[in-house]
Amino acid sequence: MVDERDYPDSVAGLLGESPVETNGSRRRPKGQALYGLGTYVEVITGVTRPPREMAPPPVPTMTSRVYRLHSTLELPLEDVYDHFEEPDLPPEIEDVDITRRNNTLILSAVATDGSISKYTPTAQLKASVTENRVYEEEPEPPHAGGGGGQWGALTEEEEEEIESELVEYACFKGDRETVLQNTTLQFPMFEVLCNVAEIAEKGTLTAIVAIDEELQAVRIEDGERTPASINVTEDPAEDRGEDTVDWRDNEFIR
Repeated sequence: MVDERDYPDSVAGLLGESPVETNGSRRRPKGQALYGLGTYVEVITGVTRPPREMAPPPVPTMTSRVYRLHSTLELPLEDVYDHFEEPDLPPEIEDVDITRRNNTLILSAVATDGSISKYTPTAQLKASVTENRVYEEEPEPPHAGGGGGQWGALTEEEEEEIESELVEYACFKGDRETVLQNTTLQFPMFEVLCNVAEIAEKGTLTAIVAIDEELQAVRIEDGERTPASINVTEDPAEDRGEDTVDWRDNEFIR
């Protein structure tokens, strides 16, 4: 408890009244309160409570979520490693750990927020690793039949095979549950997937996301972002044809 004598006379001046002299000591008028510059001072029965700062109103936070996702992305595995040497990551993600288990590649988010427990599984991207034969030049299709004699006249240079090599590819293929797993840091890791899609040689990434409660469509095809929209369709069950079987009302099924 703080005595009112600890406060200067300017407080009383702001209240519009002068301090009251009582037996040689000063006290403030009862039942008074002072509001000024965000500080609240209460005066009760000659004793003034210490000031307390008024808490600012809470700041609303934006929430984002991935609802639908489908990916057919393919890119060389070496390009994936190169991309994450100096990646442009969302602020919620400090780093991305890359782990390979046989023919499966897992990219796990490392949270910037230290309050997230190390036992909490963070969002991760999963891809399968396959080998594709890459030719230095596109092989020409076989010529139309022109008789056995003509084939027999081919020289050794024409029969020489085009040089090629086997290259490992990372294939991010499937729906949300297959490609983007776990919910913690899900949307920031989706942004990481979009960055991967923009360097992919082939394939398409489509998704429906909510950013601050507003639905948006995303489409990245062969490394290029393209316009996308959300279409609302009827329930397929309501559009059932006459020749389809109604399993719920069938006399032969009991």
